[in-house]
Amino acid sequence: MKPVGPFRARAAVGGRGERCRKARTMSGRTGAAASPAFEKRVLVTGGAGFIASHVVVSLVKNYPNYLIINLDKLNYCASLKNLETVSGKENYKFIQGDICVPDFIKHLFETEKIDIVLHFAAQTHVDLSFWHALEFTYVNVYGTNVLVAAAHEANVEKFVYVSTDEVYGGSTDGEFDESSPKRPTNPYASSKAAAECFVQSYWERYQFPAVITRSSNVYGPHQYPEKVIPKFISLLQQNRKCCIHGSGLQRRNFLYATDVVEAFLTVLKEGKPGEIYNIGTNFEMSIAQLAKELIHLIKKTSSESEMEHWMDYVKDRPTNDLRYPMNSEKMHNLGWRPKVPWKEGIKKTIEWYKENFHNWKNSEKALEPFPVTEPFAQLGGP
Repeated sequence: MKPVGPFRARAAVGGRGERCRKARTMSGRTGAAASPAFEKRVLVTGGAGFIASHVVVSLVKNYPNYLIINLDKLNYCASLKNLETVSGKENYKFIQGDICVPDFIKHLFETEKIDIVLHFAAQTHVDLSFWHALEFTYVNVYGTNVLVAAAHEANVEKFVYVSTDEVYGGSTDGEFDESSPKRPTNPYASSKAAAECFVQSYWERYQFPAVITRSSNVYGPHQYPEKVIPKFISLLQQNRKCCIHGSGLQRRNFLYATDVVEAFLTVLKEGKPGEIYNIGTNFEMSIAQLAKELIHLIKKTSSESEMEHWMDYVKDRPTNDLRYPMNSEKMHNLGWRPKVPWKEGIKKTIEWYKENFHNWKNSEKALEPFPVTEPFAQLGGP
């Protein structure tokens, strides 16, 4: 009899084999992977990226009895500098590798004896997805398929798939809850929604212990400056104008990095297999208002005309959803709520980018209004 579970109640309409490649491995101490002392072995994919690096650092520091294995291909938006505070820890191990290589991933699960997976690895830049939809599908859908199949075969205890609020599509009125239909409007969101369906199918067929999260926009240190907040901060710090797509009236909810880390730790402890959890906040502002806030903080002006001087309105991307309001009551019921006020979080973020803008080799490229091709020189693809 086919199992029926929470994914079924919430589901909405919406290969290739390769040789195992030699992986680059670094750990806090030689032999960490073979140590029998660790209570759990946690795999974090994309752990040199933005949100995942914060999660890795938190796990390494707060769970010394867990071995935290960071798997990252080190694409253009990743930086090992994000992990410098834990790189020498005994319970941390870095492996450079690609989730799209089935033999390699299967070997990793067999040798590392993975218990828990947090799957962050993805291509995430919406603008790029319009011109590179195939690459986004390859990494975000095919890569997730490879990882889920290997995790299922390895009989992991929990698999957290990190999705996005963008799978809902835009809204002009009511909030989205976890049962709202998926109506993605760009290739990035479509690839994440498709990967969700694959994860859900493994729950339905095998009761694979998967949890799906959908979060609002996250900001803070470690974020590659292609995203709106670090891009605007970096442009202003270089005495350049904020490039605003279209009218700037699109509204976004913003969560600080440490708040979303706490959300993922909560999901690890309390999240139930087969469930979807919205990770959101009620704090919302338009992109134009965001630019003005940053101009005020960085350029020290409150004059409307001076603010407008630092704003450059450019052609909009093919689709740009108005807003993604989410109901996060399910997460609140698990005991999580965002804590960091906007003014505190944004000031910390501004200070971080003063010293760390060049943590990536191609940071300057990210500041173009539409950085459509250069990063994918490193992507690989099918």
